[in-house]
Amino acid sequence: MKKIAIIMGSDSDLPVVEKAAICLKEYGVPFEMRVMSAHRTPDAVREFVGSARENGYGAIIAAAGKAAHLAGAVAANTTLPVIGIPVKSSTLDGLDALLATVQMPSGMPVATVAIDGAQNAALLAIQILSVTEPELAEKLAASRAAAAAKIAAKDEEINKKYK
Repeated sequence: MKKIAIIMGSDSDLPVVEKAAICLKEYGVPFEMRVMSAHRTPDAVREFVGSARENGYGAIIAAAGKAAHLAGAVAANTTLPVIGIPVKSSTLDGLDALLATVQMPSGMPVATVAIDGAQNAALLAIQILSVTEPELAEKLAASRAAAAAKIAAKDEEINKKYK
């Protein structure tokens, strides 16, 4: 199975990014977490993502706040799917990071999840891998079915209470 790379621009992003790691572990998807900055360590970013495909990665999750150029820097150096997580910072409530992550130029796609949306980033990476990994597709389907059953039970509970 291919691995997922999770790159964060700063270790201050770890509380957000950990949710992706937890999700990937739950699905049994191998991953590696790194701290690399688009601005402070651009050569390290370029080197890591430039060889990611050859090193067994199937997608890259990039999390950053404020200027949030990490996902774009990653996308510029690989043809693997890149998923950006805009991280909420102390300024502008993450809107700056959202706009920096989602507004990519034509030809440089970055799939962008919600501000601090690490779990959805992991699930999207899992869905990408599930194209060639049937066991992941089965786990995703089971998870969706369980979520639907939970909502149906809550609906029934509310319906009975207010009937």
